[in-house]
Amino acid sequence: MRKLPIGIQNFKELRTENYYYVDKTLFVKQLVEGGKYYFLSRPRRFGKSLFLDTLKQAFSGNKPLFEGLYLEKNWDWNTKYPVIHISFGSEVFRTLEDLKLKIFKIRAPKLYRSFRGTKT
Repeated sequence: MRKLPIGIQNFKELRTENYYYVDKTLFVKQLVEGGKYYFLSRPRRFGKSLFLDTLKQAFSGNKPLFEGLYLEKNWDWNTKYPVIHISFGSEVFRTLEDLKLKIFKIRAPKLYRSFRGTKT
């Protein structure tokens, strides 16, 4: 029996572990072909993270995950693109400096550790 994908944010998990999925991959194609910059503004728990992970899997060339979906036959699977995934979902930034520090930590983790004097 198929499961409802409540709280699932990982496209691979959703596709490989028998969850229901409404094919939204046409929107991936439209987004890639139709614009330059996007701000994904949706309410909480509305599928933003899952959609971004779907983009990641498409750009990574993970064709088997798209079997039976729109992108399977409408995407150049021979071309792969590097994907940088930065998540701010689990943190609260109270100041601009907190945000800058988080970005610094992501972009240069070794330098960040030496700057902070920590081993994390």
